[in-house]
Amino acid sequence: MPSILHIAFVDQWNAAREAGAYRVSTRGKTLDDGATFIHASRPEQVSLVANFVYADVTEPLCLLVIDVERLVSAVCDEDLDGIGMSFPHIYGPLNLDAVVDVRPYERGADGRWPDISVQALS
Repeated sequence: MPSILHIAFVDQWNAAREAGAYRVSTRGKTLDDGATFIHASRPEQVSLVANFVYADVTEPLCLLVIDVERLVSAVCDEDLDGIGMSFPHIYGPLNLDAVVDVRPYERGADGRWPDISVQALS
């Protein structure tokens, strides 16, 4: 099962479960606000994104583990910022049955968001 991850606020994930689909692109942006895709990461990219986008966040975060084979919306690997690293982007709502696990994501003892290993997802 190929998996990608999405960093989510716990309350937004809970709201999505009630609504029937997840529509948050990234912090402060949704598909309903005009965002064209949902940002996702491979395990080795999660801490990079978290420490850049969520550095000042104090509320609980979670990682949505997404089985790309279950996605209804298209997923594309893209380097839209020209940084030499591509990220998976989900072009449309995230169907809930593609989320095969939800894991708490907590800061490490050093105050930074920790690295995620592929083995940790197994």
